[in-house]
Amino acid sequence: MKIKTNRLTLLAALFALAFGLQSCEQKQKEETKEIEKEVIVEPEKPEYFLLRPEVEKAYGYSHALKIGNSIKISGAVSMDDNGNPIAVGDIEQQMKNCYADLEKILKHFGCTFDDVVKEDIFTTDMAQMLEKSAYRAEIYKNGFPTGSWLEVKGLALPEFMVEIELEVHKSE
Repeated sequence: MKIKTNRLTLLAALFALAFGLQSCEQKQKEETKEIEKEVIVEPEKPEYFLLRPEVEKAYGYSHALKIGNSIKISGAVSMDDNGNPIAVGDIEQQMKNCYADLEKILKHFGCTFDDVVKEDIFTTDMAQMLEKSAYRAEIYKNGFPTGSWLEVKGLALPEFMVEIELEVHKSE
């Protein structure tokens, strides 16, 4: 009789353990399904911005593109709204004109120069660029972004002496 009772007790314990494990597995599967549902991300649609639509269409580019929290801004040069070079021969004024255009684009996306993470500068005269670069401290008051400065043989038009492109991270 004692052996039968022990066997019944053992059988009842095994049944309870199996039922408990099955219940835990079911709960874990449900939690996994919930987590999987949360991980699904909708594809982000790019948002294009044209600063000078006619000029940009003629040259075949968009001045800026935002996807998620990232914004890529094509190189800004010193030009008027018709695409004509301005401040010819004056690298400092060309640089200021570039930053003025870049600021318009940043504002469109609700950003400032504090959101810039990368700045690449292309110039046809590195010596002059270095001489006039102190102006950048007025733009980047809270620290300079990463980036590169490159001296190039030429830019899109021979009158352009500087071109500045940016990468931006917009915090939410």
